[in-house]
Amino acid sequence: ESGEDPLYVARRLVRFASEDVGNADPAALTLALAAKDAYHFLGSPEGELALAQAALYLAVAPKSNAVYTAFGEAQQDVRERPAEPVPLHIRNAPTRLMQDLGYGRGYQYAHDAPDAQVEQEHLPEALRGRHYYRPSDRGAEADIGRRLADWRRWRGARAR
Repeated sequence: ESGEDPLYVARRLVRFASEDVGNADPAALTLALAAKDAYHFLGSPEGELALAQAALYLAVAPKSNAVYTAFGEAQQDVRERPAEPVPLHIRNAPTRLMQDLGYGRGYQYAHDAPDAQVEQEHLPEALRGRHYYRPSDRGAEADIGRRLADWRRWRGARAR
């Protein structure tokens, strides 16, 4: 009713779900996208109710910008170190030459390991030890944080 294009509102809701709610409530992004699709499908005025539903859901959802922050830090590293090579063991080796060059050698398939955890680095040498994602203690990110802490403890115990 304010004259703003409802699709602009939908775009802002999707952005808000990703940037400001993030993994504190991962369902928020799905709901925001569904509201956009519902508006496309129904049009005005019926579709506006879906946008209102998404706005209210996002307003009360737990908030976290940890994904946004992690993405920014990773982008900065890529800008500052654009030529860091992908570790050989995680490179695909579809040809004999690539296999001979060591592509894929030593790769550990996590699903074949107990607890689906392996001791394997995936970052280039210059970035080893970097942790970009620091989940908040809100919503689903609290569970993600506990899983990351358990995983890091497992890796630390294995390194001893």
